[in-house]
Amino acid sequence: MFDLFEGLNKKGIATDVLCCNDYNQYEESNFGEAKVLRTKTFFKFGSIAFSPQQILVLRRIWKQYDIIHVHHPAPMATVALWLIKPSCKIVIYWHSDIVRQRLLLLFFKPLQNWLLKRSDSIVATTPNYIKASESLQKYPPKTSYIPIGISTLPITNEEKLKNLQKQYHEKKIVFSLGRLVGYKGFKYLIDAAKYLDDTYVILIGGAGPLRASLEDQILKNNLQAKVKLLGRLSDEDLPIFFQLCDVYCMSSITKNEAFGLVLAEAMSFSKPIVATNIPGSGVPWLNENSVSGLNVEIKNPEAIALAIKEILENDERKKSLSNGALNRFSKYFKKEMMVDSYIALYKKIVNYKVKG
Repeated sequence: MFDLFEGLNKKGIATDVLCCNDYNQYEESNFGEAKVLRTKTFFKFGSIAFSPQQILVLRRIWKQYDIIHVHHPAPMATVALWLIKPSCKIVIYWHSDIVRQRLLLLFFKPLQNWLLKRSDSIVATTPNYIKASESLQKYPPKTSYIPIGISTLPITNEEKLKNLQKQYHEKKIVFSLGRLVGYKGFKYLIDAAKYLDDTYVILIGGAGPLRASLEDQILKNNLQAKVKLLGRLSDEDLPIFFQLCDVYCMSSITKNEAFGLVLAEAMSFSKPIVATNIPGSGVPWLNENSVSGLNVEIKNPEAIALAIKEILENDERKKSLSNGALNRFSKYFKKEMMVDSYIALYKKIVNYKVKG
């Protein structure tokens, strides 16, 4: 969202952000001529912020804008739009269906359907998600996809990279990254280590509520030499581990993993991918099978291990998939491409004047 905000402003599309704050305080921040308005959050239910102030602020400011661009799921924003009913254009960036909060969806769905009907354009992040989402299938004429784009991550600590390369110089390195929660499927990645010999090491970055149970799993299976939990990685460390690894692995198991931005980050470092064929997710589209990597069935540790070995025990295979990963990143996942695609969309739905 920040990359889009920054990129649009740099290209002359005056863009502000209205969002919920993490705590009960209203804040305004300036980024040059652009603004970020953060409204008071009274409490959170699941991952949803309850911020009635967002309704009041939107009512006050909406007439300044030609387009309101909604990042969905956004129940609070949807309520605000339904109550205010602004007459400007509405674009929905459909990041994900509501998957976990089924009770919430039961009550929220009528408002969600209203927003979909009212919108002028609906944008998914992958073509797979359009096909799999029951909600999006109802609006084919105004539904398209624009992949999330990123900037390449610079390595700012060459010394740390060199030290890690020395530490693991005899190992084939598998890297994975994400919150330690159930849908990420890390327990299956850890079990995959049982099918890999001692020349392999799996490095898992991220923090979360399942850390203790994953540590127990590693100890009980005597996998301490093969699997390392790195904890939360800083922004400075992330590119180091992408560069360090030989293959990147995503073991997620549910549609909560709607896009998998980390795959694009790994591809930007020319790393081959092992990912899972999650039903209804965009992940198998991001990682084009046998082009940028290999996709395997979910919840299958042996299949994960076999795919890792197929890549890392065949130099030609690894080289081909590494090149394919970088080419796919360049074709679909650059920040500039995302920004330009949105500018083209905005021009289609409104007579938008670009400064300069």
